[in-house]
Amino acid sequence: MIAIRPSAERGHFDHGWLNTYHTFSFADYYDPKHTHFRGLRVINEDTVQPGGGFGTHPHRDMEIVTYILQGALAHQDSMGTGSTIVPGDVQRMSAGTGVLHSEFNHSQDELVHLLQIWIFPDERGLKPSYEQKTFPAQQKLNRLLLVASPDASDGSVTIHSDARVYGSLLEAGKSVQHELAKGRGAWIQVISGAIEVNGKRLAAGDGAGIEDDKLLAITGRSESGRSEFLLFDLA
Repeated sequence: MIAIRPSAERGHFDHGWLNTYHTFSFADYYDPKHTHFRGLRVINEDTVQPGGGFGTHPHRDMEIVTYILQGALAHQDSMGTGSTIVPGDVQRMSAGTGVLHSEFNHSQDELVHLLQIWIFPDERGLKPSYEQKTFPAQQKLNRLLLVASPDASDGSVTIHSDARVYGSLLEAGKSVQHELAKGRGAWIQVISGAIEVNGKRLAAGDGAGIEDDKLLAITGRSESGRSEFLLFDLA
């Protein structure tokens, strides 16, 4: 069964410096039908204006994955980490017992476009930690590339949760398949273009929760080129 979460039905706020869409309930946006999907708690699609950013703020007991689509995002945290995240990078921050961090777009003329993802950890009270890796676009072309997993498989970043996150860039007409083990579900989030999942069409910004389908067949359907999406395999 595939339940589509249309892009236009997401929570939306334009704060001037930040234009944000919430797939699940977040901050001032609450929808009792869309609070989370299995272990997936947050998918926020954020566009940060030049010179804008998130001031220092706290997190705890959450696996936070940042996936940059455009621009350069500067990160600072209370663990002493200072980094810049650019397209192709995947950042993982395990908030654990508590961490403070900030994220800024220091450019004077370029937007930052990103997905911020929160996943419930399997264990609370972990020691906070940070990891960042680069996954070039060519590695995602017409395949599912593992970018986050609980065991660092295939060079992915390590998340402390029974979840696997795949990135993909599909050319029009190209297909990939993914098999779900018994009892697991999947979420697909389309970033750009359009795809077809087991006969259901999804466009940019759309998401879909998938239960009781063992095999996922995904085909690129963009008329203008590649389609980018993330696939979450969840306990």
